[in-house]
Amino acid sequence: MTDFLKGYDVQYWLESAPQGYLMDTEYGHGEGEKEPAVVLESDELREQAIATTVQMVVGERCALAASSGLINAAPDEASKRYLATQTLDEARHVEVFVHRLYDLGIRPADLESTIRQFANPHLVRFAEVLLEAVDKKDFVAGVVGQNVVLEGMAFHVFEMMHAANQTANPKFAHTLSGTIADERRHVGFGENRIGSLIREHPDRKADVERLQRDMSYHMLATFGSQFQQGPSPAEVDRIIRESGREPVRSEAEWQGVRLADSDPEELEAALSDTILKEFKLRLERIGIEYQTPVRP
Repeated sequence: MTDFLKGYDVQYWLESAPQGYLMDTEYGHGEGEKEPAVVLESDELREQAIATTVQMVVGERCALAASSGLINAAPDEASKRYLATQTLDEARHVEVFVHRLYDLGIRPADLESTIRQFANPHLVRFAEVLLEAVDKKDFVAGVVGQNVVLEGMAFHVFEMMHAANQTANPKFAHTLSGTIADERRHVGFGENRIGSLIREHPDRKADVERLQRDMSYHMLATFGSQFQQGPSPAEVDRIIRESGREPVRSEAEWQGVRLADSDPEELEAALSDTILKEFKLRLERIGIEYQTPVRP
């Protein structure tokens, strides 16, 4: 357990996160950074930003409940202490994305109704399945759902969104960069801890593979449905021009795709390919075989 502690103990978390990449930030971004005026002035762009951010709040609320609930289910002290740091990470993520909703004009009194309006049903169902396992104090199932499936897949979505927003919305990109750094650590914990537990308890392998199959369906369905919503890059350019501004052309690429010039189908395909490719490799390192999701 000594090697495990080196990357996941409280001291490492203090030095890397609050004393590291989160220094000089407020609610995840730099002081004085604001949402672009065109996003706040356009009903279409504002609604798209709200819908995207709501999915983040829903996912991070699930992660907060799961990581905190797993502390007492953890089989060793090192995992308990690590999960305490992850719980604070997830609480921060909920807070920064809720504050983004406020920055986009959502009143605190309307927060919950806005979340209910825009929350993806597949993501809501995923959260229910994960938290059922956590309530049963099934540590293996909880970490697979939380750190391997939820964060292992969402990590790549955040990377793509970060690349797309570095020029168009530096405030949001800055918020995402800190979240990505946190998620990278969370995913690493999932790989290391579940891999060791599978070796110790090979009888759980089939159970873990079933969990991965069932939980992955809802995450992939969430990504697919989200890409079908909101204006395309060409429509965004039109909206910006109609506001009297010149679109800021981004040269950002992600997985070989020019983000500013891609339609939703291209982006969805690139994201799905990346998610599944990396996800399968991660599962292989853990010692389990990827199971293709089936419609529940």
